Amino acid sequence: MLHLVIADAELELVPEGIANHPAVVNYARRRGKKPNEVILDGSYHHSALKRLPDGERRGRPDIVHICLLNALESIANKENVLRVYVHTRNDEVIYIKPETRLPRNYNRFLGLMESLFKKGAVPKDLKLLRMEEKSLEELIEELNPDEVFVMHEDGESIKPENFGKILSGLQNPLVIVGGFPHGDFRSKIPWKKISLYKEPLMAWTVVSEVLVNFEASIGLPWFP
Repeated sequence: MLHLVIADAELELVPEGIANHPAVVNYARRRGKKPNEVILDGSYHHSALKRLPDGERRGRPDIVHICLLNALESIANKENVLRVYVHTRNDEVIYIKPETRLPRNYNRFLGLMESLFKKGAVPKDLKLLRMEEKSLEELIEELNPDEVFVMHEDGESIKPENFGKILSGLQNPLVIVGGFPHGDFRSKIPWKKISLYKEPLMAWTVVSEVLVNFEASIGLPWFP
């Protein structure tokens, strides 16, 4: 089983410090919600982000959206050899059941995340997505993987196909991909760093490269 963690993801509700900012208030009013009930999004709250520490990297739920679409629609997930998690900058962990089908529409995805932050699990009866307060270190300790790999531009250079073979040779590997636009991880990452290309790649590209090469190494797709 391959575990994939989108870590230090810039996914959060609007913090109290900017809840009264006009850009946030007007956006929330259009959505029919309170300012602290909406997801922080740089596309809509750019001027408000200037008031926040690390404001230049915050408010990027789109990264999580694209990464999750790639992962949950992958052959590895359909063949039940993948588990996906999101760890946020505020040390929340989202557990995602393999059968989850996320909205393709970005605004609907934001609405789903807002419900998740409010209720702790959605939908209420199935709990396809469930959120708990937990650090990245605590999540990894819970999953107890054979080995942990952090995808990092300064990591050891390995060809994608060779990395797929490494993953396929382990029973319970875990791969961490940063869910932020630039900079470095906020969490401590004492694990092995891996780079798949000579230049930085988008998070969703890294997710795709990891999964496609893992699938190839274990012989997916399997045909009847």
